[in-house]
Amino acid sequence: MQILLDVNKTYTDVVTTVFSSTIAMKAWFATAAVALVIVQVSTATRMWGHLERVIRLPFPVVKRIHRWSGRLAFVCTLPVFFHCVFILGFRHTTPRVLVHSIAGSIVYGVFAAKLLIIREKGYPHWVLPVVGGSLAVLLVTLWLTSALWYFTNVRFGF
Repeated sequence: MQILLDVNKTYTDVVTTVFSSTIAMKAWFATAAVALVIVQVSTATRMWGHLERVIRLPFPVVKRIHRWSGRLAFVCTLPVFFHCVFILGFRHTTPRVLVHSIAGSIVYGVFAAKLLIIREKGYPHWVLPVVGGSLAVLLVTLWLTSALWYFTNVRFGF
C-alpha cells in the first residue's frame, strides 16, 4: 500500500507544478482531447465526401490531419485515464458520476474496435463511421460529465 501512496504523492507533485490540482489537469487534458475530436469528426466527414466546400484541402492532407489529430487526442486521454482508473476508480455517487464512469469504462474498447476496423477491409462501409462517431460521442460525454462540470462548478483556470 505504501508504494501506491508514494506513486500518488509523486504524481500529484508533478501535476501541481503546472496545474492547480490533479482534477484541473484532468479537465484541461480532456478539453484538448475533445477539441481534437472535433478535428477528427470534421476531417472524417471530409474524407467521406462531405464538407468539401468547407475543408478545401487535398485528400492526402486531410487524411494526415485526421491521423495526427487522432494520435494526439489519444495521447491527451492517457493522463486522464491514469487519473480516473488509478486514483479515482469507478464511482456511482451521482447520476453524472455514474454516466461518466460507465462511458469511461467502454471508451478504450470502442477505440480498439475502431483501430481493428480500420485495418480490416471486410466490414460494410457504414461500420467505420458508426464506430468512429460512437467514439466521438463517448469522448464528448466524458468531457460533458467531467471537464465542463469542473469548469462551471469548481473553477475555470489552470
